[in-house]
Amino acid sequence: MTRSARRTHRIPRAARVAGAGAAALLALSACSSPSDADTDSDSAGASSSSSGKLSGQVTVFAAASLKESFTTLGETFEKQHPGTEVTFNFAGSDTLAASITGGAPADVFASASPKTMATVTDAGVTAGTPATFVRNQLEIATLPGNPEHISSLKDLTDSGLKVVLCDRTVPCGAAARKALDAGGLGLTPVSYEQDVKAALTKVELKEADAAVVYKTDVKAAGGKVTGVDFPESAKAVNDYPITLLKDAPNADAARAFVELVKSAEGQRVLTGAGFRTP
Repeated sequence: MTRSARRTHRIPRAARVAGAGAAALLALSACSSPSDADTDSDSAGASSSSSGKLSGQVTVFAAASLKESFTTLGETFEKQHPGTEVTFNFAGSDTLAASITGGAPADVFASASPKTMATVTDAGVTAGTPATFVRNQLEIATLPGNPEHISSLKDLTDSGLKVVLCDRTVPCGAAARKALDAGGLGLTPVSYEQDVKAALTKVELKEADAAVVYKTDVKAAGGKVTGVDFPESAKAVNDYPITLLKDAPNADAARAFVELVKSAEGQRVLTGAGFRTP
């Protein structure tokens, strides 16, 4: 019953008590008013806290390769929870980990490798144990139509080709190095890039003939590049962990976003982008 409804029923009761004398009415008022007001206040507070309504901004630090799929999931989350806003910081996982351990305010961290996630967990700034939500595999991105007829990782060692790799400190770079080692290959790229999107852009702008990136990035680029699979990539598959951060400014909404990512709906979006299930 609402406060206004309660007041409606008190009026006739007070009128009946008035005949018994003003003192009785005053005593009744003195005893009942504060108690009722407290009850109303407590009821309102309980209703607010138990409503479960999420609101406010959720800040997600995520690996650059998650840009397309997480942007979609962010839009889905905002539709499911009106009043929320999901903002993203997409970059190389190592850069994001350094920012988080340096005190940058964030609610969620999604990394492209367990190693970069460990930087954050070892610093004691995660809430709970990170969970692997997807996996990703490397692919060679070439110019549209593959004019250089690249068909293997070994082809990238041709001195006449301009090849770009991610920096070794970045998960895609570490994976590329692992794949090259698995094939017993040596490769000196024309540049090392700080995240996978930067490496892919070099090919899209025709500043490089090829880049070793993720399958998801090749798929996201559409006709701007052509993808070439290579068997050594099976030796360098990256697990992607996600976690709620310990001092998350909006922990409830952040937790709900993590659950969306891990849900069947989230997995459909991610696998549709080319990721593999754990």
